[in-house]
Amino acid sequence: MANTILVGAQWGDEGKGKIIDVLTQDADVVVRTQGGNNAGHTVFIGEKKYVLHLIPSGILRKEKACVIGNGVVIDPIGLVEEIKGMEKLGVKINRNLFISETAHLVFPYHRELDAQREVLKGKNKIGTTKRGIGPAYGDKAARTGLRMIDLINPERFERQLKLKIKENNEILKAFGAKPLSFAKVHTAYREAGDFLKKFVTNTVVYLHNATEQNKNILFEGAQGTFLDIDHGTYPFVTSSNTTAGGACTGSGIPPHRMDLVVGVMKAYTTRVGEGPLPTENNEISDLLHGMGREFGATTGRARRCGWFDSVATRHATMVNGIDELAVTNVDGLDTVDVVRVCVGYQIGSKRYDYIPNDIDVLTQCKPVYVDFPGWKHPTDKIKSWKDMPPRAKTYLKALADLTGAKLRIVSVGPAREQTIFL
Repeated sequence: MANTILVGAQWGDEGKGKIIDVLTQDADVVVRTQGGNNAGHTVFIGEKKYVLHLIPSGILRKEKACVIGNGVVIDPIGLVEEIKGMEKLGVKINRNLFISETAHLVFPYHRELDAQREVLKGKNKIGTTKRGIGPAYGDKAARTGLRMIDLINPERFERQLKLKIKENNEILKAFGAKPLSFAKVHTAYREAGDFLKKFVTNTVVYLHNATEQNKNILFEGAQGTFLDIDHGTYPFVTSSNTTAGGACTGSGIPPHRMDLVVGVMKAYTTRVGEGPLPTENNEISDLLHGMGREFGATTGRARRCGWFDSVATRHATMVNGIDELAVTNVDGLDTVDVVRVCVGYQIGSKRYDYIPNDIDVLTQCKPVYVDFPGWKHPTDKIKSWKDMPPRAKTYLKALADLTGAKLRIVSVGPAREQTIFL
């Protein structure tokens, strides 16, 4: 398998959790490299449904080591709840989980600031999950954040937390919000720290040792390319690098040790929250929502849906260096008569074959479509590429050609066995 980076090639929610779970069968180590518990990866194994927010999806396979890297921001209480929730479902978590001692922490004041800033933005809100991820990364960039290594050092943590609570209570007062109790936050976080201490280590050293031992490492991205803080549809983005480069900075493994980049994309397009979505379409939204699909794993919000946008996925291939594609949710289009693909954007007489960086320009863009006949045949029971409907094959090959990477995986349902390798 070699060292593989898996990224979302759209606006997140591409089905990365399922693809990671499938690829993990050939991996020795699975690493989460960025984001926080604002992301949700859903995996179905048999009749059981697992929703993971911080723990890498590899935890669902025995003998796999899972690493939460230095690029992740961690809500310790949320992570403890997630570990205990997985254990209740029969997932053993002990010496198979490693947490970076330099990963930054999310606190209640981060969540409250997140919420208050959204209120202040009014109609210009971003649509954040209000999990405090942005403010936590803000503290990291300002060099005032607290890390896991601080949490497991009781004396230092108490001293640092007092200053942070005092400072942020003044800001919350300015917003008209209630101040936080140092005693309550300190007690809750110290308990979480005591629980998590056994997992905390120098993950950079651990991963380099794994590399020296020629172990196969799978780097698990959260969110998607167009939520990247540098390359996404700013300001409607997350606060971390969701593109392939984030796997290096968020883990400590250098670029020349990476062998393969796999991009995950749906056979159509979705996004959660505010911001431009050029191919958004009520017809396909109503179809998918009516099927009980496209509701956020973290927030439960209905996702906005549209036709496949090859302008976006071509850009994602360029930015991430995507070698191979995994196309998911093909079965969601099984009943559609005509399947549309956006091949360009138009504003008046000007046509774009790339995503404009000016958000006002992008908002005005109208998609230029090419239509494909639907295959009108259920695909969720199909086990091999040769048995796929010819029109579905034509469509999927066209997506790969337009995106500029090799088609490797086709997913026709949420379960492991609903995966076709080319």
